[in-house]
Amino acid sequence: MVRTTIFAEPDLLEEIKQISREKHKAASLIIREAMRDYVLRERKKKSIFSFAGTGSSGRKNIAAQHEDLLWKKA
Repeated sequence: MVRTTIFAEPDLLEEIKQISREKHKAASLIIREAMRDYVLRERKKKSIFSFAGTGSSGRKNIAAQHEDLLWKKA
């Protein structure tokens, strides 16, 4: 672990201290958990459509004929 310095509003730090007392956890642990949760949420947002474009239809002309293919009656 690496020690770092952050700047935060006094009321936010007071809330963290209160949660720390209620949960019997160190304030530093509360802050680390909050940072970890934030990073996981942000990473999840970016990977929502990670599957897009991974398949292959085997066709080479889809871009040129997309209208015909979309409206073609089966």
